[in-house]
Amino acid sequence: MLHTLRPVVAALALALVVCLSAQPARAIGLLRDADIEYGLTRLAAPLLRAAGLNPARVKILVVNESGFNAFVIDNRTIFLNYGLILEVKTPEMLQAVIAHEAAHIANGHLARRAANMRNANMQSGLAMVLGVLAAAAGSGEAATGLIAGGQAAAMRGFLSHSRAEESAADRSALSFMTTAGVNPQGMVDVHSRFTGQDYLSLANRDPYMQSHPLFSERIRAAKDYVARYGAIGEASAEDIYWLERVQGKLSAFLRSPKWTLQRLENEPETDITLMRKAVAYHRQNQLAPARRYMQSALDARPDDPFYLDLMGQIMMENRQWQAALDAYGAAQAAAPTNPLILGGYGRVLLALDRPEDARDMLAQARARDARDIRILVDLARAYAATGEEGMAALTTAERMALSGNPREAARHARRALQVLPRGSAAWMRAQDMIPPEISNSRRTSP
Repeated sequence: MLHTLRPVVAALALALVVCLSAQPARAIGLLRDADIEYGLTRLAAPLLRAAGLNPARVKILVVNESGFNAFVIDNRTIFLNYGLILEVKTPEMLQAVIAHEAAHIANGHLARRAANMRNANMQSGLAMVLGVLAAAAGSGEAATGLIAGGQAAAMRGFLSHSRAEESAADRSALSFMTTAGVNPQGMVDVHSRFTGQDYLSLANRDPYMQSHPLFSERIRAAKDYVARYGAIGEASAEDIYWLERVQGKLSAFLRSPKWTLQRLENEPETDITLMRKAVAYHRQNQLAPARRYMQSALDARPDDPFYLDLMGQIMMENRQWQAALDAYGAAQAAAPTNPLILGGYGRVLLALDRPEDARDMLAQARARDARDIRILVDLARAYAATGEEGMAALTTAERMALSGNPREAARHARRALQVLPRGSAAWMRAQDMIPPEISNSRRTSP
């Protein structure tokens, strides 16, 4: 389920602005979708394992930005701009980028980032970093920083690597690709996209170049590696399928429905084509063809939890509650631990005035994605509907903390402390969100 507020293009900007300035700039957020994240994880898993990383612990998240860029800011998340995902021509190109970012994690390059953060003295730069860290936690609607003018430069400076680090990451990434059975030619193809950028002024270079210094020597090194060790065979049918599916769903939601339908007019009706048609008609508020095409996609892949999730979204956004409930129930049965699917299921249960069931489902989602703001919003509503005011206040406090609003977080946490059983796990969580001077006084009060 691609998190949208409404099935229109404007609703795809899934972030709130961190209010750290009087004139908030354009926000950068995440596009959260169970299907897309699963597909990216499938493509990334062999590279992550080759890097000595656990694919179950390193998330691949999509940034709501059209530029060709990718970055890491901690050892748990690799961020890919949707523009990069849509632009790559082969699975190997995308896997080369993932392998490169994984190398920064595996090689310990993020330690320098911590030093950069400690040395940062501009509020805009710190706001940027803190905002993106909030997004890294898994928030669909959390503000992830303000990027504009000097703030964009601050972010690029924070994310940038040295020439030595970039070369080292390339070498490691090429090794990971070979170990994983992925054609290292993908690295050459990615680098070739930037041919000639070295000769442009810094202001005119591609943003990827500004955080990933690219020099002609790196292109030559990648070509030399391929010449020395040889290219591996073509990408597997599975990798091709998942790249096409990820790109197909992203473009169906991000491009205009007319654009999508024109390009599918003469396409064979594979499950991906059917899914894309369903999304296009859904975004045109044409429920009948959207439902028909989505059902055809499900006929082709009847136990696919992510197609069931999308059917649930279409039905829910058209207020077809029972159909949405059935679809989400089947999706949850097929993927019982996916937090985004659990969150969608809980959302429908809440709309059907089943707050106890919604609370239980959303609590499961929160346990697996503890800082997804969309889930926290719905879970707080469910707690309020079941009369659990302390838990509702605590969940709201956690949401405010993730949104970069510590004052509101402390206010709601204080409300929670007045209701929650003293000494309980929830009570302790509320304590942790109150400034030390307040927290200490409450801990010592009778």
